[in-house]
Amino acid sequence: MAWILSLTLNHFESLYKIRASPFIFCYSFISLVAAAIVIRTLKETNHSEQDPFRALVAFFAFNCAHFAIECWPRGRLTAQKNHPAGEYEKANFFSRITFHFMQPIVSLGYKRPLVQEDIDSLMPKEMQAEQSHLRLSTRWNAKKIKCADRDIVPSLMKTILFSFKAQWVSMTIIRVLSSIMTYVSPQLLNSLLGFIQSYTSPNEADHKPVALGIILAFGMFFTSLLVTFLNTQLTAMSTNLGIEVRTALMSMIYRKALRLSNSARQKSTAGEITNHMSVDAERWSMSLPTVITAISIPLEIGIATWMLYELIGWSIFVGIAAVILMLPIHAKLAGFFQTFRASKMKAMDIRLRLVNEVLGGMKIVKLYNWEEPFKDRIAVVRKNEIELLKRFGLMFSFVGLAFTSTPLIITLVSLAVYATHGGPGAAPGDMNPQTIFVSISLFGLLSKPISAMSSTLNHLTSITVATTRMQKFLLAEELDETVIERELQAADGGEEDDCRPVIEVKDSAVFAWCPEQAPVETEKQRKEREKEEAKKQKALKAKAKKESQPIPEKKLAVEEQINYSPTLTNINLSIAKGSLTAIVGRVGQGKTSLLSALIGEMYKRQGSVRIRGRVAYVAQQAWIVNMTLRDNITFGLEFDQEKYDRIVAASGLLPDIEMLPAGDQTEIGERGINLSGGQKQRVSLARSAYQDADVYLLDDPLSAVDAHVDQHLWENLIGPNGLLKDKTRVLVTHGIHHLEHFDQIVVVKDGQITDDGHYDDLMASKGAFYQLIDEYSINAHKDRHKKNKKSAKADDEIEVECESAESEEDDTSLEGEDEDKKSEADTEKGDEKAIVKNVDLVTKKDEKAAELIAAEKMVMGRVSWNVYRIYLRAASYRNSVFCVFMYLLVQACQIGTNLWLQHWTTARPGESRSPSMFLGVYATITVVYMILMFFFTYALMVWVGVRATIRLHDGLLSSIMRLPMSFFDTTPLGRIVNRFSTDIFATDNAIPWSFMSTLMCGVSVLGTVVVIAATTPIFLAIVPPLAAGFVLVQMYYIRPSRSLKRIDSTSRSPVYQHFTETLIGVSTIRAMGIEERFIMQNEKATISANAYFTYMMVSRWLQIRLETLGACLVLGAGLFAVLDRRSFDAGMVGLALSYALTVTADITMVIRSYCELQNQLVSVERIDEYLRKNPEPPAHLPADMDLPENWPQAGHIEFKNYSTRYRQGLDLVVKDISFEVQPAEKVGIVGRTGAGKSSLTLALFRIIEAANSHWAQASHNGPDLDTMPAKVVGDEDLEKVAVDEDGGSIWIDGVDISTVGLSRLRKNLAIIPQDPTLFAGTVRENLDPFEELEDADLWEALERSHLKEHISALAGGLSFKVSQNGDNFSVGQRSLICLARALLRKTKVLILDEATAAVDVETDKLIQKTIRKEFKDRTILTIAHRIKTVMDSDKILVLERGQVEEFEGPGKLVLNKESLFFKLALQAGEIKKEGNE
Repeated sequence: MAWILSLTLNHFESLYKIRASPFIFCYSFISLVAAAIVIRTLKETNHSEQDPFRALVAFFAFNCAHFAIECWPRGRLTAQKNHPAGEYEKANFFSRITFHFMQPIVSLGYKRPLVQEDIDSLMPKEMQAEQSHLRLSTRWNAKKIKCADRDIVPSLMKTILFSFKAQWVSMTIIRVLSSIMTYVSPQLLNSLLGFIQSYTSPNEADHKPVALGIILAFGMFFTSLLVTFLNTQLTAMSTNLGIEVRTALMSMIYRKALRLSNSARQKSTAGEITNHMSVDAERWSMSLPTVITAISIPLEIGIATWMLYELIGWSIFVGIAAVILMLPIHAKLAGFFQTFRASKMKAMDIRLRLVNEVLGGMKIVKLYNWEEPFKDRIAVVRKNEIELLKRFGLMFSFVGLAFTSTPLIITLVSLAVYATHGGPGAAPGDMNPQTIFVSISLFGLLSKPISAMSSTLNHLTSITVATTRMQKFLLAEELDETVIERELQAADGGEEDDCRPVIEVKDSAVFAWCPEQAPVETEKQRKEREKEEAKKQKALKAKAKKESQPIPEKKLAVEEQINYSPTLTNINLSIAKGSLTAIVGRVGQGKTSLLSALIGEMYKRQGSVRIRGRVAYVAQQAWIVNMTLRDNITFGLEFDQEKYDRIVAASGLLPDIEMLPAGDQTEIGERGINLSGGQKQRVSLARSAYQDADVYLLDDPLSAVDAHVDQHLWENLIGPNGLLKDKTRVLVTHGIHHLEHFDQIVVVKDGQITDDGHYDDLMASKGAFYQLIDEYSINAHKDRHKKNKKSAKADDEIEVECESAESEEDDTSLEGEDEDKKSEADTEKGDEKAIVKNVDLVTKKDEKAAELIAAEKMVMGRVSWNVYRIYLRAASYRNSVFCVFMYLLVQACQIGTNLWLQHWTTARPGESRSPSMFLGVYATITVVYMILMFFFTYALMVWVGVRATIRLHDGLLSSIMRLPMSFFDTTPLGRIVNRFSTDIFATDNAIPWSFMSTLMCGVSVLGTVVVIAATTPIFLAIVPPLAAGFVLVQMYYIRPSRSLKRIDSTSRSPVYQHFTETLIGVSTIRAMGIEERFIMQNEKATISANAYFTYMMVSRWLQIRLETLGACLVLGAGLFAVLDRRSFDAGMVGLALSYALTVTADITMVIRSYCELQNQLVSVERIDEYLRKNPEPPAHLPADMDLPENWPQAGHIEFKNYSTRYRQGLDLVVKDISFEVQPAEKVGIVGRTGAGKSSLTLALFRIIEAANSHWAQASHNGPDLDTMPAKVVGDEDLEKVAVDEDGGSIWIDGVDISTVGLSRLRKNLAIIPQDPTLFAGTVRENLDPFEELEDADLWEALERSHLKEHISALAGGLSFKVSQNGDNFSVGQRSLICLARALLRKTKVLILDEATAAVDVETDKLIQKTIRKEFKDRTILTIAHRIKTVMDSDKILVLERGQVEEFEGPGKLVLNKESLFFKLALQAGEIKKEGNE
């Protein structure tokens, strides 16, 4: 009946289910075993001739067939073919326990290198980010609420344990079964040696039956097989759980980062938060399979002790006592491990934060020639890491000595006591082969849990430290979402609803960037902090004393530097629906802070804020994501062609889209690297418009665009007649030329609203606003209303005004610009149909040109021997050979102990055996073994490992600092950071371990084969086929394994890149309420987890096959011993089989370690890739020596037929220009977008080189490992670039700058860049990173840049900590700090690249006054951000399409109505045609 039901169920399952039932499989297996037992019983009882026996045999045959069918993988059934589930979920029970479901992946990987698409959706759904996060976060949130009520800190570790308790229980059961079954083999060995021993008796009656020996041999085989199946399942389950926890934690960290308060964000930098994802969460997936063995360590030690007690009696307890005496040492070492891990991760956090900042501001670093000071700053932090690694290497040598010598000490002490007093009545014990070699086998098994304590302890502390760090982050303060009262507007709110203000701040609201007071510090926390500070101060004093430097002053604690006073006070504001409101004021007065308060980014200490409707926010520094231009605008919303066309036209993006190589399908680089500043702002504006929100908060977006584009955006998008005319708009602006058209103007001064009203009312009040307009705008003297109506009319009379115009756009990185395209002014021409037609046209361009940043691609094929050579050369060949020699001696000592025991137990009759001699030799070999093991471990971890990682990291850092800027333009930051985090972490930790494991296991296997062959030569007969099997499996595995490891490595970069982008734009994401959309995009974590899951499952595929072959080795040794039983004595067989039992694990480990080593060496391969890239031209050249010390002395600049491009293979951005700038001459540079203005400044600093010059070609990198060759310009394409001649030259004071070293050139030029960049550190370090100047010089520069008052008011003054990216300064204040930097550089040439775009007109006037006074004897090139700025220049350089259009004094150009400068000034409003009023 059971069989009928099972067959019926099997049939229906095949029709409707995607996998066979495990219950039917188990039923079939149990039935098969039971039938076999009954058949044997019937045969033994002589019933084999009867019909029931024949029927049972037939049933057994049927059962075998059914079991085979159940085991057979079902991939071709209709239900499976039509189901989208992955291979794992379709696999039947047998396929899962043998990992046969991975066979298609392994086979495919053997034939060709695997790619991401080959392994999609292999991971089970419950392990994917969404499911695993739901499980863990639900319990974590409940735990937080519960602990908050009790005022205790919730434990993340306990939460993880309880969230996945079902898996923990299953793994515990399997581990216990595996441990118990492991100890069956020594018992079977004991019986087998008894069987062999019986044949030494001359009495044949004492000989045991041969069948018993064969059964025992097969028993050992099946026991090994069962242990293998249990262990692989345990490893697979622990790996899966590790991945599940990892993806859950990554999702929780991502979500937490979206909710962090401003104060918490200041404490956790982007590098540290990324570290939580890339390193801390990773610890669970990497370490859990090892940690899980801790469950059974006490059980295994207990079983081994009991068995040894049965064998050698109470002597074992002496050995156990020796172990107990060593426990305090182990405990002390465990404490050290935890401290080391925490210190190492902390040092790594600091280093990655610095690396992140340097990479993010690499353009500034190069312009200021700051590569060396930043390298030194990173080197200081790295030195701390290296010191920790060296200390760890030393301590690990002691740990290794303690744990590896423990089994030998137990063996020595126990056998010593047994040999002298272990027999009855404290007489000497019987040292026979059976006792000795079963004891050795048991001591070997006992050594495993004791030795495993070392690595288990290491991994356990790794997980504990990592989890504690993540717990601290997950408990960090979150943004208070109740600060803003949000109401969604009704679709038809009615007249009454329209009368209510859309934005309302009342009750004299007070806002701050930090909490009202410092967080309460417990006594314990205070003591820990003071202890840490005292430790740091002590180290600084010691260092100062060593270097004969003055003892540094004690630094202020971070809390002491924080200013807890509010930023905005007494705020009352009401903004009506559909109104247009301007927020104006000087730099640093609180304009941006007011917008931040409205989106809930600040702490509200008093008052209330209410916003009705959805909010769209445009930040002052545009946030662009690495996706196509269209995707950056639609930003996750459904594409609507008509709406999109209207917004693109209104945003003035149509000419830019036409210039891009693939239209709006062009990929935009990370941080918008291939767009100019103005283009980024317009994309940001277009994105906000596409959101179709109710309230638009715009933080000075017009400061980054051309004057005529400013006018276009005003008329078509933002202004009273623009696309957003029916929306509520709040615009922070430094320009005053549009103010008369605003419905409401809010004046902010000293963190308070001093004026609020309509333009006419504020002018009538004759207050500060009136004075500003009266001084800076001629329009104040005219009839504004009439002017507004008649502005389109023409007249012949010309007047030069002082009206402000917004900055021109930076064209620094626009790629592949077609200079023949129509100018941006054309945006204002043509009807809507033409615009729509053009948009359609440009979206159909060749999509091959769309990608700027190609997908990261791994090297195909095996890790070459060259990679080994690179690592060993970094480690030193001498040290490496010394380590190998040392371990050969270690292995010789280990084998020597067993050979000595075998010799001792098989002494010939009549030969005296002195226990003292036995123990003396045994003890000597053991002590030598321990000494050699200590030195081997230290040499490998420190002399080899640390030396290699120092050279690789330093080489990587030096190489990155010397790479040309074009590399950073086309390489995502996350991809580079991955080298400094994951890959350097591998060289720090994983690779030395892998080398050690491979060497130890490899030599151990070699020693085992030699011993078995020497004792039982017949065993050599099965070595060739088994060796062939091992080699074939290894060869079959290594190819897919390498591919999967590379896929795993490359799949991580997008996760970190997406995370980094999110952290940069978190304010915009929160303001617009699109957190869920970004959380959905974080599914890249699932793709990364799937890659790692596949890699680990393939490893299990290998493990089960290797250990099965290893079990065959045990079977072979056992059968040969049984069949040739009269040729061997029990001592030889015991020695051979004791080694055979351990060789299975060793062979598996050597192949896995070798494969793991190859996979870890991918990190070396990836590091070496960046070491081999072509650097930019040398920092120092021989010609530097011939230059005068104070070169350039005059500041005479000459461009001679100069042409340049951003990278080889792109179009020229500057074409054959020639002009001359006399010493101390002031030249204004103007032109439309893409004219080549900023390209000239980059050319002066040699950020870009002359076209087709030697240096341009020498620094070109072409396709590399990380890019898809089909999508990158190759060297063969460079010949097609049309250049009539070489790129010409630039001369400064009669010297061709291409002959000057970059360091000498850049440090003798000064620039105030468009993007003001500050680095984390002190204000002093930001002004003078070389520490060359006195504080008095720095204060003087700050005074001249109008910042002294603000800086002196900060806690610590020049020692005030600048947060990451300078976030604790406004953009305008950052610009003034950059001005102070320029003032400190006593150079003869100064370049102003739209330097005052982010400051108000009043501050701009002060800055211009400072520049004219302080730089009167210097040559100044100014890229105009306001036309008024260049009106008093000696000459105006007008560029058009990369060529010099005009180069005359401004007076002459203004009088020439046909000049391009005249037209630009007219568009900017600086030249006005008077009309009839």
